[in-house]
Amino acid sequence: MADDQPTASADDETAETAAQRRARRAQFLRELNEARELRDRVQPRRARAARMRQQMRMRTFRW
Repeated sequence: MADDQPTASADDETAETAAQRRARRAQFLRELNEARELRDRVQPRRARAARMRQQMRMRTFRW
């Protein structure tokens, strides 16, 4: 009986977390983007170097 109860609650949690997981993920990605923007403003030299590296990566990328 003890084994049945946790699985039932786990099923309930997975049923409701599909939408909640997307909402949490969207919130996390918004916060992550905000943190990156803040870091770029605080460390402009490092942000510029990262942009240059990304541009070089895109130039050398083969389709």
